Amino acid sequence: MEYRYLGGSGFKVPALSFGTATFGGKGDFFGAWGKTDVSEARRLVDVCLDAGLNLFDTADVYSAGASEEILGQAIDGRRGDVLISTKATFRSGEGPNDVGSSRHHLTRTVEASLKRLNTDYIDLFQLHGFDAATPIEETLSTLDDLVRAGKIRYVGCSNFSGWHLMKSLAVAEKYNLPRYVANQAYYSLANREYEWELMPLGLDQKVGAMVWSPLASGRLTGKIRRENPQPEGTRFAARPGDGPFIGSEHLYNIVDALDQVAAETDRSVSQVALNWLLRRPTISSIIIGARNEEQLKQNLGVVDWKLSNEQVAFLDEASAQTPAYPYWHQAGFGERNPSPIGR
Repeated sequence: MEYRYLGGSGFKVPALSFGTATFGGKGDFFGAWGKTDVSEARRLVDVCLDAGLNLFDTADVYSAGASEEILGQAIDGRRGDVLISTKATFRSGEGPNDVGSSRHHLTRTVEASLKRLNTDYIDLFQLHGFDAATPIEETLSTLDDLVRAGKIRYVGCSNFSGWHLMKSLAVAEKYNLPRYVANQAYYSLANREYEWELMPLGLDQKVGAMVWSPLASGRLTGKIRRENPQPEGTRFAARPGDGPFIGSEHLYNIVDALDQVAAETDRSVSQVALNWLLRRPTISSIIIGARNEEQLKQNLGVVDWKLSNEQVAFLDEASAQTPAYPYWHQAGFGERNPSPIGR
């Protein structure tokens, strides 16, 4: 397993990490992802560790905390061998303060996560979304207290806009508060908006990407095709209205390109899609998920080979999107306004 620095920190993480949103399966939303129990989770953790993957990602809202509980039991006796990433900000209760990134909510959610995970510390704690109602200074000073108390070690964010992240980094620098070293963001061949602003920002500010849903919620596994737009047993068939969102014809064109490269490399469609992501700038780790051991082992087979430059360019062209304003306008400056992505 390849290990990469997480952003500008001295902390190394595996190029692939394991997402545990399939653990628990409570409710319609998470039930469509998977219903992994403790015994199954232990086996998946075994497979991950055997492959050198030791970072496990969860969140307080995944199956109402059940994901954290199951992960805590699955790694029992092996805490020193694993890295844990969890998240908070989204609503975790019915009370008026059971949501957001306030001192009150973050302090309570971290304590609850530590208890569910059966651990004394969290390796990477990320804000699950941006809270515009709480001053950034309050949020970062709370994270500083939690770092100093030894309850969390590194901090990051998730689902932030570019200005959310940049303003947070500026406040951290101004007041000498913890700096986000990770940005857990959606990015895949199906949707490349991450490249428009968050990727250049990550390069400039040394913020590493933790990619969620790298296969676009199963749309890039090769199961969804023109002749089979909603295959039975998939998450997309169970909840077709859930994001990420992509036009059908654009998706089918990408799958056609993936098919061609998969045939050239003797790899699966999903392995090609994941390998393309591993070649992109700022990527520290790709979060893979799996409902079973077979899916997991297939996804783990993405790290010991590389697409050729020609194959990357072919997939780039097949998945290209017209940027929104002002990004299409900025691109028109060419040499006068070069992107840091090309440096």
